[in-house]
Amino acid sequence: MSRRFVIEAVMIAIYGQLLQPRESVEYRIPYTSVMELYDMKESPEPVMPEPDDDTFVKSKIAEMIAYFEDPFNKKKIERSLMAPWRESPPLPINDKVTLVVVNSSENMQYGEQFDPIETEIMLLALKSQCPVLTDQIEFQDKVVQNAVPVQVFDIDDFEFAIEESVDAASDIQD
Repeated sequence: MSRRFVIEAVMIAIYGQLLQPRESVEYRIPYTSVMELYDMKESPEPVMPEPDDDTFVKSKIAEMIAYFEDPFNKKKIERSLMAPWRESPPLPINDKVTLVVVNSSENMQYGEQFDPIETEIMLLALKSQCPVLTDQIEFQDKVVQNAVPVQVFDIDDFEFAIEESVDAASDIQD
């Protein structure tokens, strides 16, 4: 059984360890965060503070865009765009990682405390009943301060998050 997490597409490009987990993982990605990759790739603004890191990450972003634009994957993603909250079929990355793109819909449920993608991530986590992986400390703090009922893990705690998911799944089966 795959461990499921909600994550922004760019996080997968930035953090290579997310593509090599010990256990099978399914990343659920809001479609808007996939579209955000195009802006990041073309933007003169750096994604990373160090120029070498920025060049490397932008090349990984370009690889992700190419993956999503592959005709087979693109067709799967386009099916998910036919209705709000519709999911793409799983898009395998390797033998342990699959992606599911979700046509999430930001509905201003959390007002102005969160930006639209943050809201989509939280709503997708609630709807999917799975935790969020992020590197954004401010976002993590806002989730806690606003008592949003989602579990959030820092990407630095990825291995711990997988263990927690394994423990939670075994608790449910018991």
